[in-house]
Amino acid sequence: MTYGYTHSKNTIITRLNRAEGQVRGVTRMVNEDVYCIDILTQINAAQSALDKVALELLRDHAKHCLNNDEVVSVHSKDKADELVDAISRMMSR
Repeated sequence: MTYGYTHSKNTIITRLNRAEGQVRGVTRMVNEDVYCIDILTQINAAQSALDKVALELLRDHAKHCLNNDEVVSVHSKDKADELVDAISRMMSR
């Protein structure tokens, strides 16, 4: 099955790798007893990187699943509800 993010897969993987590196950086900073505020800044950067991945996936999902006649004809309400639920989860954290 092809998903909507297929065309932006490289961008998503690049962003995930960046977030992974930032999380590794947080671990290193804790191990090295770095100043708390600096660690929190790094955590914020990692969260921001993951937020960008999530937004890219949401955008691709909306474009693919809500603009695809085959998907819409069978699952339109399900796909719209699924998207709103995903957005709601992102906003509630």
